[in-house]
Amino acid sequence: MRIGLYPGTFDPITLGHIDIIRRAAVLVDRLVLGVAINRDKGPLFSLEERVEMIETECAKLSAQTGTEIVAHPFENLLINCAHDVGAQVIVRGLRAVADFEYEFQMVGMNRALDNSVETVFLMADANHQAIASKLVKEIARLGGDVTKFVTPPVRAALLAKFS
Repeated sequence: MRIGLYPGTFDPITLGHIDIIRRAAVLVDRLVLGVAINRDKGPLFSLEERVEMIETECAKLSAQTGTEIVAHPFENLLINCAHDVGAQVIVRGLRAVADFEYEFQMVGMNRALDNSVETVFLMADANHQAIASKLVKEIARLGGDVTKFVTPPVRAALLAKFS
């Protein structure tokens, strides 16, 4: 069984994330969404809320693609999370050159820790390249319309947080 790991904070899950998930799902038999517990980032949504949003959004994708898609919270090294879930492939989405520079360093470090786990990069769809969770939260906080960036349930969750 081919198992892929797509890690992120998903705070919140955006249409950009969903695009990468949909495309990664056809490459593997099981796609694990590693939900990072990153206390330094100070997420807007709790871990439980992020996992629930992911599960809601990915149930549809799983049915469409026939690929099992599951959320898996983690707080350890990414390469250790890959081992924990049995992933042979780490999936990363790229939006811009700045993303590549950071990801290039991460791949080098992960390969030094375990060169048996490959990293695959998927370029964000042109319609989603500008979407970043941080910016989506800022737009929502300032009363802007995030309809173009997230699904209706995620938009509702953002509005509830900032009401």
